[in-house]
Amino acid sequence: MTYKQSKSYFAVLAVILCAAVPVPAQISIVKVTGGTVEGVVKDGIASFKGIPFAAPPVGNLRWRAPQSVKPWQGVRKAYDFAPGPMQDTGFGAVLGGPQIISEDCLYLNVWTGTEKAGEKRPVMVWIYGGGFGIGMTSTPTYDGANLAKKGVVLVSVTYRLGPFGFLAHPELSKESGKGSGCYGMQDQIAGLKWVKENIAKFGGDPSNVTIFGESAGAKSVGFLVTSPMARGLFHRAISESGGAVAPPVLSLREAEAQGKAYLSKLGADDIKTARTLSAEKIQSETKGMGNFKPVPDGETISEDPYELFETGKFNDTPVLVGTNLDDGGLFLTQKITGEAFEQYIRNKYRPGAEEILKAYPHATDAEAMRSAKDAIREFSFAWSTWNWARLQSKYGKNKAFVYYFDHRTTASPDGSSHGAEIPYVFDNLGKAGQGGGSGGPEDKVLSELIISYWINFAKKGNPNGPGLPVWPAFDGKEQKTMFFDRTPSARPHPNVDKIKTFDTHFARLREDAKTKK
Repeated sequence: MTYKQSKSYFAVLAVILCAAVPVPAQISIVKVTGGTVEGVVKDGIASFKGIPFAAPPVGNLRWRAPQSVKPWQGVRKAYDFAPGPMQDTGFGAVLGGPQIISEDCLYLNVWTGTEKAGEKRPVMVWIYGGGFGIGMTSTPTYDGANLAKKGVVLVSVTYRLGPFGFLAHPELSKESGKGSGCYGMQDQIAGLKWVKENIAKFGGDPSNVTIFGESAGAKSVGFLVTSPMARGLFHRAISESGGAVAPPVLSLREAEAQGKAYLSKLGADDIKTARTLSAEKIQSETKGMGNFKPVPDGETISEDPYELFETGKFNDTPVLVGTNLDDGGLFLTQKITGEAFEQYIRNKYRPGAEEILKAYPHATDAEAMRSAKDAIREFSFAWSTWNWARLQSKYGKNKAFVYYFDHRTTASPDGSSHGAEIPYVFDNLGKAGQGGGSGGPEDKVLSELIISYWINFAKKGNPNGPGLPVWPAFDGKEQKTMFFDRTPSARPHPNVDKIKTFDTHFARLREDAKTKK
């Protein structure tokens, strides 16, 4: 039986759609930090695109924390998206956005349906994914108009990527007096500071800000939850297929060595020389998503996130986190045999490989393919997400809510792929970009259900509301999870036995990280 055919279908739809009537927006000109901006009003929603929130990070400001925005004269027309950050446009094109890029990229966008300043609508700040190497706010799936029609103020923030956002280097660490390699994360924090200072003028409530993101955006949310620099800048957190409980991939010293080697390939033996190179030259040695990630710089990311939770050193807010059934499929680009799967597990996950192999069937090539996808899901997304919810429920004062997205379509008969939930969250079904259904009746109802949960959570830190299936908070005993499939309901968390087989591996990584400081 499909969800559409269930008895509660029309009742749920009626409850959800009651809040979807657009309110005419009257705010189109707003004075913000730096000057005045003019947006575009369409269908009761005012959109302001390409608002600068920091100075262009170019020239001598390359590889520095974002600086104060440069003021402008007159009214700045905020009609169009600003260029996205530097990246591999050939690879980034899969996300569907216009591939216009520039090192001058620190701009954000606002959608609001408010009629006047000071309405105090809940604010949702979107952080895009892309492995910290690709991504931009102009991706059509991220358009915030439909969410704004539901009563929130939607903001999307650009942050630097790849070698521009996450290159560490001994000279850069010396410049800062602490560390380096977290400029992209600092961009996100600067965007949140702008929201705190300006969002009330768009009808948003600066004391009720929800950060949400997917993949690298979800990992960013996890880093922000444990970052002392982000304290007080947000009040709820949503992570879609991400989380940052696992130890960083590289230590600061390893990342600095990586940065030195990278610049040497470009013919730059020092930072002064590297800052004279063109943005295209800097990008030239990074293809696809690249290998640059946030590192523990001692300021933005201070310590092992897992231990920060255990010691209570985190920004304690309500969290809503989850994964998709086929989160790993996107990253498995070739067929794998049972023998190859076993060899890969033994090489990558020592110690603990035997326990993992017992949990993942691989007697046939078909079993090996399914297990390989599932193992990527657990290692890259589910382990960190599940442990985040567990640690929050154990050490935090606020609740954690967990979901599992498994809405199958003709395009994903074996399970929802990585990013497939995004069009449902934004009510942008059928638009170019990541994942999503066709926008048919069943897709539309599921989208409205998810949006209701997300907005309820943004309003009060709890996704539940009248007419919706009850979503219990996650705890260490029952571990109830909301399944988004043909019959959405709360059930025991899936794949826990498989997730736990990675405990030994991550424990070793945490111990190794301590020796690399």
